[in-house]
Amino acid sequence: MFVAGCMAGTPASRAAPASSDILLLPSRVWTAEGDTSHTGWAVLVHNGAITAVGPETSIQAPAGTQRVALPGATLTPGLIDLHSHVFLHPYNETLWNDQVLKEPQDYRTLEAAAHARATLMAGFTTLRDLGTEGAGYADVSVKRAIDEGMIPGPRLFIATRAIVATASYGPGPRGFRPDMELPGGAQEVSGVDEAIRATREQAGHGADWIKLYADYRVGADGSTQPTLSLAEMKAIVDTAHLSGRPVAAHAASDEGVRLAVEAGVDSIEHGYGASEATFRLLKQHGVAYEPTLTAVESTAQYFEHYVPGQSEPTARMKEAERAFRTALKLGVTIGNGSDVGVFTHGDNWREPVNMVRDGMTPPQALHAATDVAARILRQQDKFGRIAPGLRADLVAFEGDPAAHIEDLKHPVFVMKDGAIYRSPQATP
Repeated sequence: MFVAGCMAGTPASRAAPASSDILLLPSRVWTAEGDTSHTGWAVLVHNGAITAVGPETSIQAPAGTQRVALPGATLTPGLIDLHSHVFLHPYNETLWNDQVLKEPQDYRTLEAAAHARATLMAGFTTLRDLGTEGAGYADVSVKRAIDEGMIPGPRLFIATRAIVATASYGPGPRGFRPDMELPGGAQEVSGVDEAIRATREQAGHGADWIKLYADYRVGADGSTQPTLSLAEMKAIVDTAHLSGRPVAAHAASDEGVRLAVEAGVDSIEHGYGASEATFRLLKQHGVAYEPTLTAVESTAQYFEHYVPGQSEPTARMKEAERAFRTALKLGVTIGNGSDVGVFTHGDNWREPVNMVRDGMTPPQALHAATDVAARILRQQDKFGRIAPGLRADLVAFEGDPAAHIEDLKHPVFVMKDGAIYRSPQATP
């Protein structure tokens, strides 16, 4: 068995195949099939799949099984972040415009590989990456490199280039000379035919999900207003669904969210300005919601002098909290989606912590990052729970995040598909 790292968290560049049998012996197991952690339980892994879970005394491990003790730790399913951007890094390091305009795509792809490694080592074994933000279709190659074992990283579900209305998204056209030809952060369309073509192109290049922007800051006063028409969005959704691909919609205004839901999208990202009536529409149509609370908190830190634990939440933070609490009250399906890339990769734990801060219980936040997220991805029969037959995406944290969500800051063990990338021990 290859152990790609230790508590210091330094993985090798390529993981060897998982050994035949591994018995994990944590202090507690949180399976995502309930709200509480089980003490004295163990998990048996065979050839990358979970074969048994339950009290240690009930599990018959084959001779030669590798035993991994995780004292003081809680084993959970591998965590999932449904809204990431591996080609971005925090805006207080480099502004978004400068990343897109000044950082070569080759360099950004190397950055993405480093970001993927940091994410996996933090215990997030799956990401839905919602747009390369000017890096073209480079996410297809990063996903392939991870799948083939060339680089360590989480399972990636990719969206390639987001689809936006013409002249609505950065870096241009506002703030730059009108005669400049600038690279775009997404694929621009006008009209139903172009919307259909862009969807087909992205699917053809390897997108697992299609992402569209239902609104953006296009108002004459800089306010967030709808961009794509209902007809354009419906064309994107219908075309994507014909090929079996779900659709995620960036939507921050009430009207943008409503139009996206009416168009048939499968998830809403952000939703800060959505009204209670609009969230009821999400509930009615079974549309998932990713609140990206940490993105709002992070930009408040960068640009509004917000200091966590010391400052009064900003107006935008209060708006995001109101939307989140409304969705939670109404029983909307809420998945863990952070918009990481706006903040540091590997700090993905901040989103579940912020969801608890804004009204969830620790078990609810854990479900949002495991079994609920897996259902949103249509992968609930593959991962997201600790149950026999599912892939062995398993992580362990010091303490018990089902009781204290902040314990997600302290991963001590990471396994993806049965291969160990981080462990406090390396026993044969």
